[in-house]
Amino acid sequence: MTPDDESWLSQAIALATANVADGGGPFGAVVVRAGVVIGAGQNRVTRDNDPTAHAEVLAIRAACQAIGTFSLAGATVYTSCEPCPLCLAACLWARVDRVVFAADRTDAARAGFDDSVFYDLFESDPATWPMPVLGHRVPTASTPMDAWLARPTRDEY
Repeated sequence: MTPDDESWLSQAIALATANVADGGGPFGAVVVRAGVVIGAGQNRVTRDNDPTAHAEVLAIRAACQAIGTFSLAGATVYTSCEPCPLCLAACLWARVDRVVFAADRTDAARAGFDDSVFYDLFESDPATWPMPVLGHRVPTASTPMDAWLARPTRDEY
């Protein structure tokens, strides 16, 4: 860890604290590349009635819009709290170089944001999940993928 890391974490924590004062959840995040904040986000789940509006996801969306690409290679996501599985997956899909967090999942659980059920679920047999996730192959199932592969101007993902 560096003094810069602590400074960026402090910004994420300040965003989270301000969000609580504004009626939002206690989570904030900034995306930094080359020493510059390129995106920031605060948890807006209850405010916007959007279960995907986590701070890290919103910071990633803002950063990608700001730089005009879906890849955040070379960037670090600084977040006020350890990313939940949704946010961690978003960071992986965005191809960030690192994630640095302040509070951990125990702190989040103490505040009523317990992600352990998701971590436990992902380690269990999908057949035992409370929400069935079912595959059903239809004749046109691969048509969208074939169309993608046939598109000469596609962005490599």
